Amino acid sequence: MTEVLIRPARPADAPALAALCFALWPDSPLEEHARELDAKLGGQAGTTLPLTYFVAEARDGTLAGFVEVGLRSHADGCDPAHPVGFLEGWYVVPEFRRQGVGRRLIAAAEDWARFHGCQEMASDTWIDHELSQRAHDALGYEVVDRCVHFRKSL
Repeated sequence: MTEVLIRPARPADAPALAALCFALWPDSPLEEHARELDAKLGGQAGTTLPLTYFVAEARDGTLAGFVEVGLRSHADGCDPAHPVGFLEGWYVVPEFRRQGVGRRLIAAAEDWARFHGCQEMASDTWIDHELSQRAHDALGYEVVDRCVHFRKSL
């Protein structure tokens, strides 16, 4: 198992964390990720429900991955009587994959959700993102629904 420190993200992590967010979500510009992280890590999450980030810090101080976790009032397949922890985003730098880093990030997110009274954890991914689906499966997550979304311009 790779030696990394799993810890809550700090405001000083914003530039490096923005690069990881851009690697996960390249459809949004790096600058947009940076602005959002500055706000979120500065306590301006823009949501009424708690949201936080955990990062995996390598021995040399670089970030090897992150997880963004929040609370949601409901999630598909979960008991609607309780809030649910939700994995909003999860990314591990390719050279740190398959070494337990992702598992440790998710464990931190699940502990955070338990601390906030959650009895369930949920997540989602794209239907064609097989790597993410396999990673979720390996951590004990089960598929509860598959959905195809449609739109039509009028």
